[in-house]
Parts: sequence; structure tokens; C-alpha cells
Amino acid sequence: MALRRSADYVIVGAGSAGCVLANRLSRTGASVLLLESGGAGGETSFDRPSLLSRLPTALALPMHFEGYNWGYLAEPEPVLRGRRVTCPRGKGLGGSSAINGMVYVRGHDRDYDTWNAGFGDGGGGWGAADVLPYFRRMETVCENALMGDDSDILPGRRGTDGPLQVKHGTNMLGTPLYDAFVRAGDEAGYGATYDYNGCRQEGTSKMPMTVFHSGSYKGERASCRAAYLEPAMEAHPSLSVQPNAHVRRILWEDGGDAPTAKGVEFSVGGGSQKAVATANKEVVLCAGSIASPMLLQLSGVGPPKLLSELGVGVVAPLEGVGQNLQDHMEVYQSYEVLKPVSLASHLSLAGKGSLGAHWLVTKEGLGATNHFEVGGFVRSRPGVEAPDIQLHFLPIGMSYDGVTLAPSSTGHSMQAHVGYNKSPSRGYVRPASPLPSDGSPVKPIARFNYMSTDEDWRGFRAAIRITREIMAQPAFDGLCGDEIQPGYAAQTDAEIDEFLIEHLESAYHPCGTCKMGPASDPTAVVGADGAVHGVRKLRVVDASLFPVIPNGNLNSPTIMTAEKMADHILGQGMLPPDTAQAAMTWVDPEWRSRQRERAPKVKTWDGVF
Repeated sequence: MALRRSADYVIVGAGSAGCVLANRLSRTGASVLLLESGGAGGETSFDRPSLLSRLPTALALPMHFEGYNWGYLAEPEPVLRGRRVTCPRGKGLGGSSAINGMVYVRGHDRDYDTWNAGFGDGGGGWGAADVLPYFRRMETVCENALMGDDSDILPGRRGTDGPLQVKHGTNMLGTPLYDAFVRAGDEAGYGATYDYNGCRQEGTSKMPMTVFHSGSYKGERASCRAAYLEPAMEAHPSLSVQPNAHVRRILWEDGGDAPTAKGVEFSVGGGSQKAVATANKEVVLCAGSIASPMLLQLSGVGPPKLLSELGVGVVAPLEGVGQNLQDHMEVYQSYEVLKPVSLASHLSLAGKGSLGAHWLVTKEGLGATNHFEVGGFVRSRPGVEAPDIQLHFLPIGMSYDGVTLAPSSTGHSMQAHVGYNKSPSRGYVRPASPLPSDGSPVKPIARFNYMSTDEDWRGFRAAIRITREIMAQPAFDGLCGDEIQPGYAAQTDAEIDEFLIEHLESAYHPCGTCKMGPASDPTAVVGADGAVHGVRKLRVVDASLFPVIPNGNLNSPTIMTAEKMADHILGQGMLPPDTAQAAMTWVDPEWRSRQRERAPKVKTWDGVF
């Protein structure tokens, strides 16, 4: 006999959004069942996750372990000569917030105004003014960030009592490289700001991270498991969490005017036992931008032609399910450092041991940072209102997995992770096969169509040339040596394109596959409240509903979305829009005619896009 469970809300997926909803819905006293296909992440059932995930400096290591990462591979990309780009997705409690780089970016206010405009006249309640209160509600920023808030155009934009702790790096490395990068961006004409989550995103600045800065978890990764789920599990007996529960499909009943989701079928024990979870109120999909659309498709919600190929009956014919797949790509642009001021001195076996031991005892020092302590956002050309290029700065040149160091004659290096963030390329996600009878997960087919437009190539060429110009500014005099990668020999468009073909990687920001929009939009899957069009008692709440990818890393917008959707689900009043803060969003007053505020001190780029 199949195992049966019931709750008011059945949440599928304990990633960032699922952890937020489990917390917010269960605190009302409603019963919540959170189903997670991955494991609990501890040595035993619900122990705290291993040090591997909690240690900020080891940010990339969890991706290498099957227990933390689904390890998807995108389909071969023709323009990248058939390369298959990796698509890591978090597995287990906390989801991708347990394996990401911890970079905290809200996005630009114009991103959310664009979301809102998709609903037509009157909007859908997703403009900058609407989402700002939810960003505030979710965060507790550190004292350094509050200093930035005080110096902002209009103070009060940041949050001080939310579950998610956000901190600035404190340069425990003691390197001049961080400050040089911020000053160089200013000297290049882009301006410098305290941090980009204030009224002004454009320019170079500190780069906040999701690391606890106070309390018993101080110095540890602030995953959504730690920030939202663990406190809810301790405080709310109405919350039940079941790991190793792989949801296979949504179960339906006749709802009169529309099919109604009554629960889900899932498997436990590695697929050996099937179970059913019934939702008294709603089923909420929080499985992420790869798994959420596939679950809809395998349950009869999606393009009828695809459903026929999968042998699934049509419950709701929504052409947009699995479409609109977006991502950010990036390349590593590395440089020799002329003085012994990089992170390289700490990467010996003895250095790593000392770093780790210090962190274990104090929860401070180089173990308590992701090392991405500064970064920037710039515009690629005149006529672009908001930044479309992002730079993460790292005081060492190395691969993301921490294995390969950039070859430097001095033994010291630095790099910028550089990306064109507003690609028009769109792809799709679909199941690779029908549901297997043994209960095992279905593998995805994820076709991103990376670099499929001329704008992609032009944007990345501009990004590389802009980065070169920033590194050539006086702030780096005596610090910056030769360019290691791509190397100054790559000058023409064709030479830069060759480098891009070989070295472009995903920034691990897939989104958009259950697009939010009005029912009149044939490509939309969910409405402004996350409810799936054409059915009842079913919502999607994760990065898959983003209509357009925000300008920056996606964990913060995903958490904000879940915070806001929690109020929609509970039917309680939404937080009042903050029109005053939204009105203070900085945009270059001459953005139509210039690419940056001022001319650079040292010019190396002709500005041609």
C-alpha cells in the first residue's frame, strides 16, 4: 500500500524558495509538508550540513559532490563547437543556496519595472516599488552596509531584522587589490558607490555576500536552510520536512470550471516505494527552473505536442511551459599581480590548513569570506538605461573549482569574472523521456541556445574591452602586470570571439521557464500571484517564473519572490509599495547619449559596440 500524507500546503522542493515558503506559511499555524528530492545534507537525518557547505571560502567544493548537486549538462551548443556547458543545481535542503557563490545582488530596479510592464496597463504588482519592501523584509545587513545606507540618496533601502544575514567583506587578506579595483572603475569613468544594492547599481563597489555576521552561525554560509528552514523546523510543529522524496507528478481532480491539483505522487527509498501527499489548500512547486517546468509537463501542463510525445494527457495546454530559458554567461579575465598581495600565499596545503583551523576556532578570517568582496556593473553602450555588464573581482586567478591557477611569472594573479547580462538568447527545458516505472528521476533536456544572437557577441566583446580599460587605470599602477587570459594578443573581434568560444561558462543563473504574465499572454505560465493558468490550487514559486533575467546573481531575487508570493498564498495584505525609494533609483541623466559618466583617465577602448 502506498504511503499517504496530507497537509494544508504541499511544497515541492526545499531550495531557496521552498525554504522561505516553509517558514512563512508554517508560522501561521497551517500544516506544511516540504518534499525534497535530495538528502538532508547532514551526517545523520537533520544534522547541520557538513563543513563543506558551511565554510564560505570553500564555496565551489560542494558542487563536486553528488549529494549537493544534480550536475546537469546543457545540450551541445553549435556556436560553442558542440561544447556542453555545465548546469549545477542544488540538491538537498537549501538547494542552490547551499552551493552558490554567496554573492548578494538584488538586481536593478528597472528589471522589476520590466516585469511589471508585462502585465500591461496597471501592472501586476511587481514593479521596483512593489518588491523593495520584500527585499527589506528578508535581510539583515551588517554595520558596514548600514553605513552605505546612511550615505545613500535616500536612506532606508536596506533591511535590519530579516532572516537572511548579508555582510560586506572586511579584507582580512589585507590586500590593496580590492580598493584598487573600485578606484579603477571610478577612474575609468563609471563612478564608485558604497554598494550596488543601494539607490545606484552602476559603477564599482563592495560586493555583499550571504554570510552570517552575528549569532551562533557567525562566519558561516547563510543558506536558506540555515536562515529560514532550520528556525521554522524548531519553532513550528506544523512543518514537516521529508528529504529523499522524489515527486513524480501532480495528481488532479475535477474542479468543475478547471482541473484542480489535489496533491502529488512521490517516491521514497530510491524509487522503491510510491507515496501520495494530499494538499488541503494548495500544491506549490519550488523545484527550480529546470525541474519545475518538467514536473508540469509530466503532469499534463504544457505544449500539447510535447505532452503527446511523452504519452501524457493534456490537463492544461500551456505553450510557455519550459520555454523562455535564460542564463548568464561569463569568462575569466586574469592578470599578473606584480607584488605578493594576492590570495596565492594562502593556497599551500599548510596555508589552507591554517586558514581552516582559524575559522573553526573563531569563525573569522579568510575562511569567513567568499573572496568576491568587490565588483561592478557598467553599461555596454549609449542608449542603455541600466547596466548590462557585471564584473566580479577576485584577488587570485583561478578556475571556479579552485583547482587550476592562472599561470603567472610572479606567482600572484587576480581576475575579473566578466559577463554580458542581458542576452536576448532563449532556450527551453523538457523531459528526456516519459516517467520511468522504477520511480527514478527523469533527466532533463536543457537547450540554452547560448550566444545565438549578434548582440551576445557584441556584448561580450565590449565587456572584455571595458575590463581591460578598467585594469589599465592609475589605481593599478605597480600592481597589475600582463594580461594572462585572454592575453593582449587577442585584439580583433575574431580573436576575442575565438577566446569566447573556448572559455565561456555559465554563471549558473538559469531562470524563466514558467514565465509570469497575464493569462492573455500565450507564453505565460503563471499569473502575478504565482497561480498556474488554467488550473486551480497549483502555484509555481521559484526563479522559473522570472519573465526576464535580473541584472545580477539570482539568489536574492528568488528569495524576494518567495517572500512576496507567501503573502499572495496566505491572502493577506501585501506590503505597501515604496514609491519614494523607487523614485530615487539612480540612472545616468545622459544615458541616451553616453556610455558612462566621465571620460576615463586612461583610454584603451574606442567605445564601439
